[in-house]
Amino acid sequence: MILPIRAFGDPVLRKVGKDIDKEYPNLQELIENMFETMYSANGIGLAAPQIGLDIRLFVIDVSPLAEDEDYEDIKDELAEFKKVFINAKILEESGEEWKFNEGCLSIPDVREDVKRKGTIVIEYYDENFVKHTETFSDIRARVIQHEYDHIEGILFTDHLSALKKKLVKGKLTKITQGDVSINYKMRFPK
Repeated sequence: MILPIRAFGDPVLRKVGKDIDKEYPNLQELIENMFETMYSANGIGLAAPQIGLDIRLFVIDVSPLAEDEDYEDIKDELAEFKKVFINAKILEESGEEWKFNEGCLSIPDVREDVKRKGTIVIEYYDENFVKHTETFSDIRARVIQHEYDHIEGILFTDHLSALKKKLVKGKLTKITQGDVSINYKMRFPK
C-alpha cells in the first residue's frame, strides 16, 4: 500500500525516533509498504517519520544509481544495495567531507549541496532482527546519513548555511502551505 509522505512543517519530522522490537505491530507489512511508497515517489530512501511514525526505521534501495555513469566503478555494489535499517546508530563518521546535491521526498522541489563525511560505521538490525555493524562509504554512506538524520529529527536543510537557509525559506513556506506540485501522495501539515 502506498502511504502518504509527510511534508516539511509536519511535527513528526522533528521527533527523534523510538527504538522498536520484533513484536512491533505488522512490521513486515510496514516495511513492504515503505518500499512501495518509496518506489512510487521515485525515491532511493524513506524513513518512518516521513510516513508519520516516530520510530527508528528506514529503508534504502540505491539500485537506480547503478545506471549512473558517475558510479561506474561501484555499479555492481549499488545494484545489490537494498536494505532495511531498524534501531540504527551511527557509531563513527570519518574521512573527508564532500558536497553532494541532496533532495528529500518530504521537501519536494528543493535541492541543495550538503557536506557529509565520506565513511560511516553503523550498527542496526535488519528486517529479521539480525544485528549488524557495518562500514559504508561513497554514495551509500551519504544515503544512509540522510535517512538516519530523519530518525534523529533532522532534515537536510538543517545542514545548510544561514544564507542558503534564507534562499530556500520561501520554498519551504510554500511546502508547509501545500503549495507544491508533486506526482506522489503527500500529507501537508495542518
